[in-house]
Amino acid sequence: MVRRSKQSDTEALRKNLIELFKDFENKLLDGDLRGKVLALIPAHHLIRDLGSSLVTKEEAASAQDRIILYLRTYPKQFVSGDELMVISGIGEWARRVRELRVELGWNIVSGVTAKEMIEQGDLILAQEKIRVNDYVLLDEKQDREAAFRWKCANTIRKKKSGVKEKLLDFLKLNVGHPVRGEELRYVANGKSEWARRLRELRTEEGWAVATRTSGRPDLDIGTYVLENLDQAPAHDRKIPDEVRGAVLMRDRHTCTVCGWHHANWNSSDPRHLELHHTVHHSKGGANSESNLVTLCTVCHRSAHSQK
Repeated sequence: MVRRSKQSDTEALRKNLIELFKDFENKLLDGDLRGKVLALIPAHHLIRDLGSSLVTKEEAASAQDRIILYLRTYPKQFVSGDELMVISGIGEWARRVRELRVELGWNIVSGVTAKEMIEQGDLILAQEKIRVNDYVLLDEKQDREAAFRWKCANTIRKKKSGVKEKLLDFLKLNVGHPVRGEELRYVANGKSEWARRLRELRTEEGWAVATRTSGRPDLDIGTYVLENLDQAPAHDRKIPDEVRGAVLMRDRHTCTVCGWHHANWNSSDPRHLELHHTVHHSKGGANSESNLVTLCTVCHRSAHSQK
């Protein structure tokens, strides 16, 4: 049976630990290896108890509660797995992190996933060096639908298809609803190419995959959304991300014809923002800021039908 940490008086635990180490000084002179190991077990338990006692029972009663309290105390900051092990007071702390993410909907991202997102420009966080065993809570809102999405992700990841196809299947299943980077990495069976394939879906194949840094400032940090099931025309796919972002920012992420923006979004009116070439690309119009304007889906289609 897994031992649970005992939350008690921190100072008392500290003193007990000191006494144990004093007694261990004599054990070091003993040639019995097993005796030394057995003598350290109580100290090992005391260290775990000491770590969990840094948070009172009133603040957090369980290891899982202590982990999320710690992450919420330092949001958007990378913390190491060793820190979570100490504050949780248990050896199965990584399992509790997974439960918080998968079953309870907390947007906790591992160092591996965060690094891959940053490399593709989908996440901006200040950190000199990100380690594999790091974790970060990207926002403090729980996503109650996360458990259902993880079940869907588990089904899709087992398909005998490529990473890009799996990602698109998952996005289509959740069209119009934000999903998290950790979910997409799971769908891709943990392959590091997932972030690059996601970028290719947007920039090369014309799927309307949006992020906070690529036209949807209303999205939570580290989330992605497939806005609709329409692929952009081939010529529109060649607009560089930096140009696209600059035009959207210039136009205040608002349709320049009707004034629609994402704050007006609802499920019965699933429009989104697109870039329209003032001089059509097919007629020599450039993918430049001066030749591009922000339109909503409805106004964009209207503009093309009129021409």
